[in-house]
Amino acid sequence: MPRLVRLYIRQVAIGFGLSGVFVALLLGLDVAHLRSLMLSTEGGAIAAFLLFFFNGLVFAGVQFAMTIMRMAEPEDKGPRGGRRKPVATDTVVPVRVAARR
Repeated sequence: MPRLVRLYIRQVAIGFGLSGVFVALLLGLDVAHLRSLMLSTEGGAIAAFLLFFFNGLVFAGVQFAMTIMRMAEPEDKGPRGGRRKPVATDTVVPVRVAARR
């Protein structure tokens, strides 16, 4: 199996694991009365599954994107940030503007 495919599968598994933890905390702490709402309605199990599944898709995508962005090689092309030569800003330069009548 290619290395990138293995990386993707691993990041998807981590994303869905995080989704499981997130949904468990939401339902365990009864945030916005979600647990009581899911337990009192007929389609509560489907709602819990969909909450887990769609959060898993989002978390897996973010996890994979962060991993891919961290794989970039650092750019070492000259000075950056605070190492630039300071620009003289205290020099007065006259500016001539032609006036119209």
